Amino acid sequence: MELNYKMFGHGNPLIILHGVFGMLDNWQHFAKLLAKDYWVTTPDLRNHGRSPHSEIFDYKTMTDDLVYFMEQHGIKKANLAGHSMGGKLAMTVALEHSEYVERLIVIDIGIKAYPPKHNYIFDALCSLDISKFSNRKEIENKILEKIPEKRIVQFLLKNIKREKKTGKFQWKMNLKAIKDNYDKINKTIESDYTFSGDVLFIKGEDSDYILEKDKAQIQKLFPNAKFVTIKNAGHWVHAEQPDKLKQVINDFL
Repeated sequence: MELNYKMFGHGNPLIILHGVFGMLDNWQHFAKLLAKDYWVTTPDLRNHGRSPHSEIFDYKTMTDDLVYFMEQHGIKKANLAGHSMGGKLAMTVALEHSEYVERLIVIDIGIKAYPPKHNYIFDALCSLDISKFSNRKEIENKILEKIPEKRIVQFLLKNIKREKKTGKFQWKMNLKAIKDNYDKINKTIESDYTFSGDVLFIKGEDSDYILEKDKAQIQKLFPNAKFVTIKNAGHWVHAEQPDKLKQVINDFL
């Protein structure tokens, strides 16, 4: 699958992989911060943003997408940084295709299976026929009835576009495929291999995605893993503390 993408800057390649419901636009500001020192690429993963849709949606297939993307653009080896779902994808690529990965940065996610934390989002979004709304504010207000966190709703609204011919709203993302394959996204990362390169796990201080007890399990697959906590940040580290995150990544690379 040919992924939609943007590229910034020059230097050693760094590929940033977004999380579920996300897209490259969520990382554009942060990518530009890093573009002073690196050749930064931000792809839309399949079923997200402006990349193609498919009923098949799992880490193996997304790994194949990314390897194809790198070969297509002449990127022989890159630093990978992934947030949440993108972090699990980055780990899978490093384990299964280590020859493509220089260093690995995993942002606020571990290798373990996670409970279905986003079911309330699926319930809210799937209950709407957004083609019947006349403006974005109406959609926002309707989603806020079920998801009271305005920051999350504004993040989700980035997934809305107008169909050119009819002017009706539709989702950029393939909401059905993401929902149908959600269990695959939450599952434990398993592999017959280990990645012996340098790995940095970055945790938001206020997030519970990486716990102290998770570290031993992580280091079985990533024996050189190091851990850093960014203060005053939750799961959305890049949005809440972009300058601190940039400094941590620069120091590591």
